[in-house]
Amino acid sequence: MKKLILAIALLVGVQSVNFAQTTSDQKKKTTQTQIKQPQSDTLKLKKDGTPDMRYKANKEAAKKKGPLKKDGTPDMRYKKNKQGS
Repeated sequence: MKKLILAIALLVGVQSVNFAQTTSDQKKKTTQTQIKQPQSDTLKLKKDGTPDMRYKANKEAAKKKGPLKKDGTPDMRYKKNKQGS
């Protein structure tokens, strides 16, 4: 009986370690792919590739053009968004 309980505890422990390792790897992959690259070559970049917000050109590029929908895409019902395309 003791051997059975020990075997079950060992199996549960190994499985929990296995699941814990895969979730952290998936989080790292998604955060690396979510980094947006700037559209123009005139923007100043930091070493990690993100825009350097100390520069005026980068601040202007980051400003929102107009109202957005819930999913983050521009809402084309507004004139300000229609002029950008």
